[in-house]
Amino acid sequence: MKILLKKSLFFFCSFFVFGFFLVAYLVIFHILFVLFVWTYWKSIFTLPVQPGKKYHMSYADQERYENEERPEVQRQILAEIARKLPVYTRTGNGGIRFCDRCQLIKPDRCHHCSVCAVCVLKMDHHCPWVNNCIGFSNYKFFLLFLAYALLYCMYIAATVFKYFIKYWTGELTNGRSKFHVLFLLFVAVMFFVSLMFLFGYHCWLVSRNRSTLEAFSAPVFQNGPDKNGFNLGFVKNLQQVFGEEKKLWLLPIASSQGDGHFFPMRALCEAQNPLLANEEQWEDDGIDEEPHGKEISLK
Repeated sequence: MKILLKKSLFFFCSFFVFGFFLVAYLVIFHILFVLFVWTYWKSIFTLPVQPGKKYHMSYADQERYENEERPEVQRQILAEIARKLPVYTRTGNGGIRFCDRCQLIKPDRCHHCSVCAVCVLKMDHHCPWVNNCIGFSNYKFFLLFLAYALLYCMYIAATVFKYFIKYWTGELTNGRSKFHVLFLLFVAVMFFVSLMFLFGYHCWLVSRNRSTLEAFSAPVFQNGPDKNGFNLGFVKNLQQVFGEEKKLWLLPIASSQGDGHFFPMRALCEAQNPLLANEEQWEDDGIDEEPHGKEISLK
């Protein structure tokens, strides 16, 4: 009788533990899956935001600009229009950034997407994975999509790996299951590795407050190019993308700071807080080996 009770208790405990791990596995799997699909959906169907009406040239200004053949006078016309706008970045030759296709003055960090055929606020890149332009409106969603896709692939690879060991040691006898295990593990690991590098790169961009375009070509200000022109420090850079409410950071809900037309700049913040200049200078000394680098002033 005692032996029977022990066996029954052992069977009950084993069944309970197995059921607990099975439920936990399913819950974690579906949480990651829902977040992965949700962020992917938001990355695809969140339309890129275009500059507001005040950045578009009026009909009279367009006629005056198009009828003028002298480039230096055209630059003066654009400079007159841009005086009323919070625009601080310039072209390579020091002129106002103007889009001749959209007929507008480009706000800071705004670029024209040749695929979408529109100017996109804080454009990062046009992503073929989501068939959409990644910019101010959906950059947070894109980052979360990469993060949850990375965790999803890692979770699948980790849970399938023990069956791969069984296949390797010959414990699996079903030929179909062998193929499924090998295929699933290979795909999960392959996407995990590629996503790890891509997500790591974008984390580095967020920490420096740069877009992909700005990483390849530094933004130009009135006194020249400055790769750290929008770098406000790690915490403020993070808040600019994810917002100040930490409870919304991991959810694909719009919480980015600002409206995408204007971004705080390092030179303006340094004028209010000189310690920021020293902190950023120390970072540049250790990474770029420029101990006597000069900060760019926008005034």
